[in-house]
Amino acid sequence: MTTRKYHSPRRNDAAAATRAAILSSAHTLFLARGYAGVTIGEIAEAGKVAVPTVYSSVGNKACILTALLEPALTDPAIADTLAAVEASDDPRAVIELTAEGTRLTHERHWELVYGLFYRNPPGEPAVKEILDKGADSYVQALTRVTDRLVALDALRADLSRTEAIDILWFHLGPHAWMTLVGERAWPFPRAQAWIARSARQALLKDF
Repeated sequence: MTTRKYHSPRRNDAAAATRAAILSSAHTLFLARGYAGVTIGEIAEAGKVAVPTVYSSVGNKACILTALLEPALTDPAIADTLAAVEASDDPRAVIELTAEGTRLTHERHWELVYGLFYRNPPGEPAVKEILDKGADSYVQALTRVTDRLVALDALRADLSRTEAIDILWFHLGPHAWMTLVGERAWPFPRAQAWIARSARQALLKDF
């Protein structure tokens, strides 16, 4: 005799709502006080749940932060941009597409990425591991952009592949957006245009 697991849509909906309330509360508190200034108890109180519910629904603080960061790391703009880059035969368009894609990803998640991870970065090793993984994924994406430029024979003659990756990171990595938009208050469209133009000049033999 076999037993079938019982699945209750109502119970699943309630669990999803509880998880969403916990993450929303944590998001608000982290931005207001910084990661280190918030306790699980405060997250539970703001989300109107018990402390054990926070752990069973999402996990510890590092797990909560990972869950909050996940939408930025898996934003559809990343895959869409890489697909468009690899389909393009125009080196200038490759740079423009990459600038647009990185702009969209940062813009959609700006409050969390700039407000928490850049201005007041958490210092816990578990959180650093999360951020390092995100940076590695970012570099891997820019490496694919570089490889497309190499395949198109578009790079300046004095640049190696490794140097080109570094230059892309300098112009299109997170710190460029944090500096121009976050610290210097440039609008995203202006920052995108400048970044794309500067990256073309730095990388392409025909920019």
